[in-house]
Amino acid sequence: MKTINHTWRKLALTTIALLVLVSAATAVPVRTQAAVPSLQDIRVAMFMQLPGKYDQTTAAATFQSAGGIGLGVREPDGAHKWLSIPAGESVRVAVDDYKVKLLETKTFTSAWSVYQYVVSAKGTAYITSVKKNGALHYQIFEGAYKSAAESASAVSRWNADAKLSGMLGGFKPAAQGPLRLETPAYSSKAAAEAGAEQYGAAGFDAYVAVRAGASGPVYSVMIGGASTAEELKTLQADAAKAPSSASLKPVDPTSRYMLIRPDYANTGKANDSQTLYMFPLNDMKVWLTPSGEQPISLKERSGRTYRGSFELSAFNGKLAVINELPFEEYLYSVVAVEMYTSWPLEALKAQAVAARSYALNKGLGFQIAHVVDTTLSQAYNGTGVEKPSSIEAVEATRGVVALYNGKVIEAIFSSNGGGMTADAKEAWNNEVPYLKSVPSPDDVSEKGLYSWYRVVLPSGQLGYVREDLVTDSGQKTSAGSRILELTADGTNIRKHPLIQEAVPVVAQLNKGARVVELEKVMESNPMRWIRGPFTSTELLTTLNLRVNPKLTAPITALEVSSRGVSGRATGLSVNGAELTLASPDTIRSALGVGGSLPSTLFDIEETGKVVILGAGGAQSTKSDESRKVYVMGADGKSAAYNGEYLYAMDGDGDIRAASKGAAFEFRGTGYGHGVGLSQYGALSLAQQGYDYEYILKYYYKGITLAKE
Repeated sequence: MKTINHTWRKLALTTIALLVLVSAATAVPVRTQAAVPSLQDIRVAMFMQLPGKYDQTTAAATFQSAGGIGLGVREPDGAHKWLSIPAGESVRVAVDDYKVKLLETKTFTSAWSVYQYVVSAKGTAYITSVKKNGALHYQIFEGAYKSAAESASAVSRWNADAKLSGMLGGFKPAAQGPLRLETPAYSSKAAAEAGAEQYGAAGFDAYVAVRAGASGPVYSVMIGGASTAEELKTLQADAAKAPSSASLKPVDPTSRYMLIRPDYANTGKANDSQTLYMFPLNDMKVWLTPSGEQPISLKERSGRTYRGSFELSAFNGKLAVINELPFEEYLYSVVAVEMYTSWPLEALKAQAVAARSYALNKGLGFQIAHVVDTTLSQAYNGTGVEKPSSIEAVEATRGVVALYNGKVIEAIFSSNGGGMTADAKEAWNNEVPYLKSVPSPDDVSEKGLYSWYRVVLPSGQLGYVREDLVTDSGQKTSAGSRILELTADGTNIRKHPLIQEAVPVVAQLNKGARVVELEKVMESNPMRWIRGPFTSTELLTTLNLRVNPKLTAPITALEVSSRGVSGRATGLSVNGAELTLASPDTIRSALGVGGSLPSTLFDIEETGKVVILGAGGAQSTKSDESRKVYVMGADGKSAAYNGEYLYAMDGDGDIRAASKGAAFEFRGTGYGHGVGLSQYGALSLAQQGYDYEYILKYYYKGITLAKE
């Protein structure tokens, strides 16, 4: 097994102050350059489908503002307001596309049960209602399909669902499309609602629709929901028996309108609905803007509130939700999410310039949006996270960007460089002149943390317990290991030295229980961490999600086959064979059981591997369960050892827990890809008194800073 030489890393950390003093002399002030790029408004995608790049979709988007919302459309000549949504009232928006009508019933409880089942089955579900034949009918629709063929396939799929069929009470799912008939305009919304009831009384699905008029909104009624031209002809023939049938005309597929329907998805109550506005599957763009000073909230993004306006459109056949806002105000949130707002202002200013440069470098990287709101671009959580310090950092650096050879850089950053940042080639196999490996003072993340003990439980299990939850019992095992005693009831013994919901609890012990100490380690943190041990089966599962051809044989040997200039793993071998991975950075996810490894700067311990010294100095190696270890008892008889762990003492008196079968533990440093700015490194440098210009130039080699 290859290991990292940690000596140079310790030297790098201790000499960082000297390095920064030498480099500080080269710092130059920010200067203005005519070619500096700028951006007035940024477009941030919350939901959209962009194959191969971003795929987060929602059936509908729910908006609300304490100051009210203006709802309308956005055209090439600007935004046009159609309606005013009152303060505090929620409004939902979706695409009027192709769907499957799964159920129509007069019983809300039946409809709600079907709706919940479809959601649990990962379907795109809607629950709405329509007045028809003198009664209120609840309808369940599924899907956001862009063609009749797609919706027809969905009908077959849902018809094959035996559980759903049993819930439908004989109702037969059918395709539903956006091909409808429409009346002329009515004199008012109330008149249109009365007209819809008339068509409903004749047995038609009838909905009020709104359009833009010369002096305000204009309302009409649309009936039906055909998915093909043939179905539309049938609808026209049936509609000939309806009142005022001569005035019904097919809806122009290129026209701008919004259907107005009640929606129960968020309330779950028959007597409490929200208004759903559905716009056509064409190039129409719905535009929502705050009526007052209060921001708009988006329920499907955890109810967060956002500056600026929202644009909704049909993109690649799915609902796209874009937040458009002033670029610098977008950074208020990014800085607050990406870095602790309690950190020194110079660190926050460095983050502001990096975030600004990154976004400018990407351009319209998502076709209809510059960035997305997740860490695929930069985390952006709206106004709720903004703090005075994050706003100050943005305003103090307003317009400042990082350039290399006159072009704005891709200002990559990560949480913690692990003592040495990565070269871009170590992460993604590409050379970038300003993204080079540098020593980084990242151990500041360990300040104030507890140590943890790795312990053996009375049951024979292994786990970690925090140092403040145990005390020395004053006793030792025959091998000299300390026996610790728990000081509180209900103490969780965890698989990793970290309190997190995702970290499994091995056992729970009460006050007075005794455990045997194996080692003392630092609490896992962005600088230093432990993961595993993971079994061969666990690693096979996660590796086979990333490699092709798939691995079939049990993993008995796992090694880092190559490392980059910072010591990060750039290659892996399994059972002596090299793995083919998309990029070195994918090693993190390829080896992550229950979540990616924090970084690729790690060592691997084969916990099932034991070298046993036999008679005459002969050595024997055990790496998995295929070889038995025999233990001789006091009676001189030997027997196969069947415990979960074999505890072996080396020549230095250190005790190691060797697993029964093949398993692998990862101990590493750093958090993230490690390329570019290290956020904890920026914190340390700022604490040492360095300004944001120096911090940026230290992590991005050869750059200049310029202001528009």
